[in-house]
Amino acid sequence: MYDDASYYTFIPSAAPPEDRQATPKHKRRQSLLKQPNEDTQANDRSLEPIGESSTEASSDRGPPTASLSRRAQSYTDFHHAARSILAKDSDPEKGKEAKGHEAIANDLEFAEWYESLEKDLLDASHEEYTDYQRQLDLTSDHLDSLLSDTTSTLDLLSSLSDSFRAVEAQTTTFQKQCEGLLQEQKRLTQLAEGISHNLKYYSFLEPVTRRLNAPGASSFVRSEEYSSMLARLDECLEYMAAHSQPKHREASTYRSRYRLLMTRGLTLIRVNFVGGLREISSDVTKRIADRQLNETTMSALLYAKFRVGASELKEVAQEIRKRAIRAPGAEPGAESEYQSLMNELYTSYSATRGKLVIPLIRKKIADIAAAPSTSKELVPFARNSIAYIREMCSEENELWREWFEGRDGLYDFLESVCEPLYDHLRPRIIHENEILKLCELCTLLQTRYMHDQEDDEPMDANELDFSVLIQPALEDAQTRLVFRTQAILRDEIERYKPKPDVLDYPANNRKVSLSGTKGQRPATSGRKGSIAEPTTPMPKTPMIVEEGDSPNGQWGFDTQAALQGWYPTLRKAIWLLSRIYRLVNSTVFDDLAHQIVHQTTLSLAHASTLISRSASPADGHLFLIKHLLFLKQQIVAFDIEYVTPDISFDFSGLSNTFYELRDRGGFFDPRNLWRGLSGGSWGSLVPKVVENMLDAKVELDGRLRRVIGEFTGGFAERILDPISADKAAKKNFDPIKAVEQVKGVAEKEVRVLRIKLEEYIDDGRTRETLVGAVQDLVVQGYETFFENQMREKGTEGSGRRGKSKKGKGREDEVWDVDMFEEWVGGVFEVSRMLGREDVSEGGSAVGSF
Repeated sequence: MYDDASYYTFIPSAAPPEDRQATPKHKRRQSLLKQPNEDTQANDRSLEPIGESSTEASSDRGPPTASLSRRAQSYTDFHHAARSILAKDSDPEKGKEAKGHEAIANDLEFAEWYESLEKDLLDASHEEYTDYQRQLDLTSDHLDSLLSDTTSTLDLLSSLSDSFRAVEAQTTTFQKQCEGLLQEQKRLTQLAEGISHNLKYYSFLEPVTRRLNAPGASSFVRSEEYSSMLARLDECLEYMAAHSQPKHREASTYRSRYRLLMTRGLTLIRVNFVGGLREISSDVTKRIADRQLNETTMSALLYAKFRVGASELKEVAQEIRKRAIRAPGAEPGAESEYQSLMNELYTSYSATRGKLVIPLIRKKIADIAAAPSTSKELVPFARNSIAYIREMCSEENELWREWFEGRDGLYDFLESVCEPLYDHLRPRIIHENEILKLCELCTLLQTRYMHDQEDDEPMDANELDFSVLIQPALEDAQTRLVFRTQAILRDEIERYKPKPDVLDYPANNRKVSLSGTKGQRPATSGRKGSIAEPTTPMPKTPMIVEEGDSPNGQWGFDTQAALQGWYPTLRKAIWLLSRIYRLVNSTVFDDLAHQIVHQTTLSLAHASTLISRSASPADGHLFLIKHLLFLKQQIVAFDIEYVTPDISFDFSGLSNTFYELRDRGGFFDPRNLWRGLSGGSWGSLVPKVVENMLDAKVELDGRLRRVIGEFTGGFAERILDPISADKAAKKNFDPIKAVEQVKGVAEKEVRVLRIKLEEYIDDGRTRETLVGAVQDLVVQGYETFFENQMREKGTEGSGRRGKSKKGKGREDEVWDVDMFEEWVGGVFEVSRMLGREDVSEGGSAVGSF
């Protein structure tokens, strides 16, 4: 639109005509920024006359001269229109003036002329204001037009803005509609893809049904397409299981049909596998029947022919094995759905190979059994036959790994291969009565064929664990060994009846001494010299005692000499323990060992009783002490574990109480019942708890403790007999004379004690320990006697160590305890031959028994 400042810049001033005529024509000018300064100066010059007339007029009358601020110039069409109008107004006036001067003829015309001139002058004086008014009118009109144009422009812009907003709203709506359409398209696309994805698991039913039920369906079992079809069936089954009702209504129906098809497909694999196996077997059987083959050729035929098609059939069987996996969460011991088909493959293979291999094995085992070196000997036959079976099992294991993956069913098949061995070996084990051969067989099986449980290195996955196959033979041998051990325990230990010469003690000790067992031992009287070491040292490891032992065995001493003085049941017990040690299960061995030690202890106790009757109680006690020490020393090396007590209830007292109450007539008396429950004199209504201790080691220690106490107590009782409580209670008792008698008896009994100990006990430390125990008992008995005597006299006798008297006491008074102890030490002479520390240690050891 037009700029409002353009008019003020280019309005012509009231200049003379010649000046206005000299004003140059309007030309299209450049923009204000590029407008030169010359034009501005020209305009200033054109406005100068207007300024002068304004100044003159203002000095006469009228308003002051309006000062216009210079505006920026611009070229418009309105400028040309304003100049043309001003030109028309100025030209007629000039004509009239010229015409007026020429036409004045009279006063009237002059008056008219003068009025017109006056009017013109007046108009000329107001020309500047008139021009300015016209300029203002033009400006007002121009501004009105600008306002009108602006208003119309604003209206147009408003309408355009409304149109733009409408278009924007429509565009936004269209965009949202497009986005909704795109989302709907995406949803429909996903829905179509989901329907297509879900439908493919349902549409697969018809083609696979036709494929598996078509004639000759088993012809393409070995192809890759068949494996892909089974994998697709697995996917369909997993899908149906994951989308069962209520997600998909027909999922359970399709799942059952797919499962039937899977069973059908795997059954075709089994049929094809069995058929291929049958073809190989028929070919091998036909070749064996056509001509006689040696062992090498037959072995090559049996194994090479079966390796030809093994890889292809193994891949086929792997399809069943992959699906014969127990489902997670199944009960322990439950088989998978298709495990029966895999078991049929194992069974078919085992039956086919068994028909070919087992007859050959049976013939070979029969040849080994008929050989002269193994026909009557158990161990050589077992060694040769088991070595042959092990070789056959190793070859079958390698062939099995070429047919199947894993070891499922392998050991069942190998057990059938080992049946010819068991048919010959088991009867021989059952009829074997020699325990030495049974022990040798167990040792052979454990050391050569059994897997070492202490070995940390794991077995190779492809390595055959032959110990599983030979375990039944070892169990048969161990069972027979335990049975024979129990028979020997029953016949030769429990039911042993000794002959008189066996119980001829101490004569048997003297026979052993004369035979050389004690011939090299220096004689000791018990009073001089040092303690001699036993000439027959006891071994610290389990002794294997058998007939035919060399005089100098593996322990570096004469075993026959060491065992010559042993009681027969003790020798047999040690022999049994040494034989079965580590050959049977540890629990079984512990049970047998406790029974053997228990029965041996009872046998030795019975022999001790018989010797006490025939010889003397001291001989019986020393016999039992000697053999119990031998037995205790030997069983330490066998690591016999502790056996829990056998607890039972004894109801015998209950029945006796009821009969007693009935006979007395107080059966219905509550007081009698309460007395019975509380354990009164009438018995007890509560059953007794009977604890049968089966721990033989505890039993052995208890019996050894008792016999040592009886032995030492017997000697101490005989020594202290003159001052016993019964004799001291008599009125005519003379304590001084009694003490003298004690001294005499002590000297005599100590000599007898040492002689007896030397006859039975070889170890000098053990002998001195027993002598020291007797000495302690004698001192304790005398101390009791002395305290009683002092109490009768009214003096304090408890100060045992307070009044120590050295040397000999007075003959007219009773010795105190310290003096008597000093004298007893000189008689027993334990401190001279064994240090006091050893005596105390030995005494505590004896006391611990």
